[in-house]
Amino acid sequence: MPTDNRADGKPLAALPDRRNRGYDGPMVESLARLRGHAWPLVIGMIAGGAAVVFAGPGLFWGLVALGLAAVLIVQFITFQEPILRSVEQDPDEPLALLPPLTRLLLERLPMPVMLLDDDERVLFVNHSMREVLGPGLDRKRASSVLRNPEVLAAIAGAGRGESSDVPFTLPVPVERHFQAYAARISVAPPVTVLLLHDLTTVRRSEQMRADFVANASHELRTPLAAVTGFIETLRGHAKDDPDAREQFLEIMATETARMRRLINDLLSLTRIEMNEHVKPEGRVGLESVVRQAAAALKPLAAQDGITVAVAAEASVSDVMGDQDELVQLFQNLIHNAIKYGRENGEVSVTIGQGADGQVFAAVRDDGEGIAPGAIPRLTERFYRVDVKRSRERGGTGLGLAIVKHIVNRHQGRLSIESKLGEGSTFTVILPAAPAEIPVKAPAPEPVTEML
Repeated sequence: MPTDNRADGKPLAALPDRRNRGYDGPMVESLARLRGHAWPLVIGMIAGGAAVVFAGPGLFWGLVALGLAAVLIVQFITFQEPILRSVEQDPDEPLALLPPLTRLLLERLPMPVMLLDDDERVLFVNHSMREVLGPGLDRKRASSVLRNPEVLAAIAGAGRGESSDVPFTLPVPVERHFQAYAARISVAPPVTVLLLHDLTTVRRSEQMRADFVANASHELRTPLAAVTGFIETLRGHAKDDPDAREQFLEIMATETARMRRLINDLLSLTRIEMNEHVKPEGRVGLESVVRQAAAALKPLAAQDGITVAVAAEASVSDVMGDQDELVQLFQNLIHNAIKYGRENGEVSVTIGQGADGQVFAAVRDDGEGIAPGAIPRLTERFYRVDVKRSRERGGTGLGLAIVKHIVNRHQGRLSIESKLGEGSTFTVILPAAPAEIPVKAPAPEPVTEML
């Protein structure tokens, strides 16, 4: 019969086949420990018999009660460790080295973390890493989830014991910049750890400063030159001409208003681009957002005799989004439709939900339409199909660039359809919000000039 060796070197008879069941191993160990301490029971019986003979039954039962209490306390302490011990894991499995608390801490870290084995297969990724690379990463090779030669070279170097850090960029769905740190952990079996430090905000800040200076200096040069010229004229031969003075002052007011709109749009675009990689939180009703934007622009539309109509399908799902940014998005699109639509025409906004579950809002005008060759460039900064008309109507060329970046932040799509002589349709498609996301109450948004 097979035997187990106890700590004191004496053989212990093996118990039945229940040992083969994973959860019985700890219980067997506890019973073996109890058998190993059977000798105190024998001594207790002898001491109890002596107490009855020499001191009577009262002392005996008192000793029995005290002994039972001591045994229960001791056995409770000694039984807990083997009974509650988890089933032993394979020592060759690297994740066996991670206690549950360590896994929980790694899972909750805001920094993306990935653990790899000797074959560069993914052993563990936390929530932050799944947000960056997507789900379904377990047991895949690093080369199939990180298609960046510098990062893969750093992982390979870490496998040889060379710690390193390299910068890299993920271009889609929104461009993000990271610093990747790869190092080997000296355990058996060895594990390679990859940490990502998000540098997107820093890089965007640097780029935004450069873009802001370049764009502002370029776009502000013309109105500033015009204002300066009129000031010099008013100081010269036109200072005593009331009619010229009124005309020049009106032009100067128009140019300064244009500069104000341009600066506001540049600041707005900079703020949106800065947070473009951050997914919005909360849930917003798209119909209420569109109606809010349309109501704010109806007085402007009335000046040209244009009506703004909003129609929504029944039971359209809410979307994940930022209330203020979505209002700004549809203000820009409706304002564009009013600006380029026909006088006494109509701007219609249709809200619905497609068969794939995504929510859409289509803004249509009845204007002159856009040439097919110009459509791909509409969301570029400062691009205008009709420069003269855009400036006459107060446009800055940044409205659709703002729309594009808001749509990108909301993980959506912008579709543009246009036919010359028939008008244009701008459709925003956004993912529906899961049911568990709380509803964000709409807040009033003041009218702002974005285009």
